[in-house]
Amino acid sequence: MVNGKQQPKGAVKSDLPEGPAHMRLDRWLWAVRVYKTRSDAADACRGSAVRLNGSIAKPSAKVRTGDQVIARTKALTRTLQITNLSENRVGAALVSNYLQDQTPESEHERAREKRANARVFSHKGSGRPTKKDRRDIEKLIGE
Repeated sequence: MVNGKQQPKGAVKSDLPEGPAHMRLDRWLWAVRVYKTRSDAADACRGSAVRLNGSIAKPSAKVRTGDQVIARTKALTRTLQITNLSENRVGAALVSNYLQDQTPESEHERAREKRANARVFSHKGSGRPTKKDRRDIEKLIGE
């Protein structure tokens, strides 16, 4: 019995609470941990980094179950299918209940490659050399 009503025979009881019919895009992106904060999600929408069903979306766009979201985060462009909505932020272990990740493996590989290249080409120094660094440089140059 749900809310005083009897469920029909053969109905499958879901482990997830029934979510709203629709909600804001920026809030959903934050709730399923695509972006760390809701303001990051809104900024990404305003910066054209998020598409909803193929078109650039505003943060206030309404999303529904079954919609497709393409979200660009740093080095990775994720393609997500909405399977459920939640008003609250969900735990990392439960994210798979709310979305289906359809990101191609080639995109993940490209992101791994970008991260590896960033480590190779990163600047090792942090500003002005220390006294020891300066002495080592002078020894190397031969002054």
